[in-house]
Amino acid sequence: MTNPVEATLAYAEQFHQEDELLHTARQRGLEMGATPILPGGGAALCFLATAVNAKSVVEIGTGCGVSGLWLLRGMRTDGTLTSVDVEPEHQRLARQAFAEAGFSGGRVRLISGRALDVLPRLSDGGYDMVFADGAKQEYVDYLAEAVRLLRVGGIVAFGNMLWHNRVADPAQRDTDTVALREVGKLVQSDDRLRSVLIPLGDGLLAAIKIAD
Repeated sequence: MTNPVEATLAYAEQFHQEDELLHTARQRGLEMGATPILPGGGAALCFLATAVNAKSVVEIGTGCGVSGLWLLRGMRTDGTLTSVDVEPEHQRLARQAFAEAGFSGGRVRLISGRALDVLPRLSDGGYDMVFADGAKQEYVDYLAEAVRLLRVGGIVAFGNMLWHNRVADPAQRDTDTVALREVGKLVQSDDRLRSVLIPLGDGLLAAIKIAD
């Protein structure tokens, strides 16, 4: 017998379908060993970028371009996505995906390097949205940088916040899972943020910055 909760979550996930461009970018990512955001989480990113009329977005973890495509589709047509990744080959494939989707070079700024080396060089309060899908053990540090980078009214979002059902299981104590729980607690307790945990894909934690 089908579990009704699982069936409902599957219905919500399948509500959002990838087109050929996204599907191709996903296949490239999987072939490279990257794990692209699932369609439900991607659609949520697109929705959030649209909701804040995002012009300047920072992405931590370019992958092969799937999440970037979702973000760009939600952003203003004059917006710029700044995406940081340590893997040059991933970024090469992402650049290909963006070009195939018609996003010109001026719409995307790809920076190769470790996020915690790059983020401090970006401007305080200069961004409408920050999406983090990098090293899970660095999420707490990403949060601190994101709050600094965001304008009031901007959104920070974290991918993989359910982490293959491990975060909800208190018996799971590996370092990545513990780090994800920690960033969740920090977001919840930060008076500058108003948050929601969206159970699409592998979980998306989003928070609006309501005060400096």
